Amino acid sequence: ARLIDDLLDIARITQGRIALHTEPSSLASILDRALEQTRYSAQSRRMNLVVSLAPEERTMNVSADPARLQQVISNLIHNAIKFSEPGGNIDVSLRRKGAHAVLRVRDRGIGISHEMLPRIFDLFTQADAPLHRANGGLGIGLTLVKQLVEMHGGRIQVRSEGLGKGTEFEVSLPMLREQVEQIVPDAPNPRSSKCASVLVVEDNPDVAESLIALLEALGHRTRVASDGLAALEVLRVASFDAVLVDIGLPGIDGYEVARRIRMLPNFNGSRLIALTGYGQEEDRQRALRAGFDQHLVKPVNVDHLETLMAEAASSHTK
Repeated sequence: ARLIDDLLDIARITQGRIALHTEPSSLASILDRALEQTRYSAQSRRMNLVVSLAPEERTMNVSADPARLQQVISNLIHNAIKFSEPGGNIDVSLRRKGAHAVLRVRDRGIGISHEMLPRIFDLFTQADAPLHRANGGLGIGLTLVKQLVEMHGGRIQVRSEGLGKGTEFEVSLPMLREQVEQIVPDAPNPRSSKCASVLVVEDNPDVAESLIALLEALGHRTRVASDGLAALEVLRVASFDAVLVDIGLPGIDGYEVARRIRMLPNFNGSRLIALTGYGQEEDRQRALRAGFDQHLVKPVNVDHLETLMAEAASSHTK
């Protein structure tokens, strides 16, 4: 039944028929429900769910559809249970990292080969497993997990040192705006001495809100455009020190946006920065060829972002 539900969800997502019902949500509470949901499966295979969650991490809130996010976490834990030998441990942790909440699920199971890692989230892809493992699944769950995480403005990564060496999945989700502001130090940052004007081009409202909150908390002025054409209209009448452009935009993608920005008659040399979930060297080279000055991988490293903003502000005030 769960496999059929997952397959139906994949079909709905690809047809654009799934809408998240987001609300401010406690990530720790969602994790608790997912642990309860998977506890019987773990006990049936004599496996221990080892949870690492500090008291301060219990206060982390995200904008989420609680049912869908619980589905993500449950799928990852079920996946770890399926591909581990009975009697082992599965480590589940929740930590704060900059402006993001980071969930990790780690097992000591069959692992993933280096050849399989780049394709592990593809539909109907499975890591190699013994033929007698009847509960191996159809390779649907991880595809659904990735889609749902990205719909929440987050990012998922997988790590494995190879076959027989276990697997770790890491889900990073932007925290709510007020919590982002709380983690920015009150002491002045020498790199923030110059205020940059920044245009954020992002179609996901949650991601845009988190990024704007972070930039404004760091002392920069922001404006947002929800797609590439809207960004071009803004840039025809206004200038910015930096323009942060999501690659996966509706209509024209981020690459085309960068090309058209550089062709604007009033382009003043704003620093163009690509935002993407893909961090391979070929992705970076493609962004540079399209006209971007820098290529940032989501979730954005706060220190790196602030360095770029300081440089952008300085270059326009010389």
